[in-house]
Amino acid sequence: ARTLGLLGAAAALLALFIWIEARVPAPLMPLGLFRIRNVSAANVVGVLMAAGLFAWFFFSALYLQQILGYTPLEVGLAYLPSMVVWGGASLFSDRLVMRFGIRTPLVVGLALMAVGLVLFARTPVDGSLWDVLPGTVAIGLGAGIGFNPILLAAMSGVAPTEYGLASGVVNTSFMMGGALGLAVLASVAAARSDDLRSSGDDELVALNGGY
Repeated sequence: ARTLGLLGAAAALLALFIWIEARVPAPLMPLGLFRIRNVSAANVVGVLMAAGLFAWFFFSALYLQQILGYTPLEVGLAYLPSMVVWGGASLFSDRLVMRFGIRTPLVVGLALMAVGLVLFARTPVDGSLWDVLPGTVAIGLGAGIGFNPILLAAMSGVAPTEYGLASGVVNTSFMMGGALGLAVLASVAAARSDDLRSSGDDELVALNGGY
């Protein structure tokens, strides 16, 4: 009841916000912004990208700790290569946009992230860091290449006076997508693990199947 009540209250407040913004003469967030194709597309992509990214961080950390037995420090070190790759890729992503436009780097970045998620989906119960590392590097490279084009796409169709608003909206969409996507996927993972336990699988197999 608490979860559904909070979701209902959030939906009501969001509806009230939209109703007010559609009627005031100087809205905080002009709704006409979402009629711009680039802005709408960037927000949708940001929601889906964040859902996959947040879920990957969450489930891969659980996999490393609960399946492979890593300590929290070892999990942090396991993420280090992908974070270094992410930072390095973000340094030249603007050059890729200048040379190839927004669409190509964005598609390449998202494709690399998708490859990383597929690789993580194949991690076995008796795996090791080498089963996780290729996927983490692919996701780090893809996120480093793809995140800047999303922001640029959101700002490419708006007036210079609305650059801050457009980037703020897409960042908000990114955070909302991460929170909602993780909530949905964590619920699905828990249900899958429960089903495997009920079928007689041991705890590690059930957890890994959910992840």
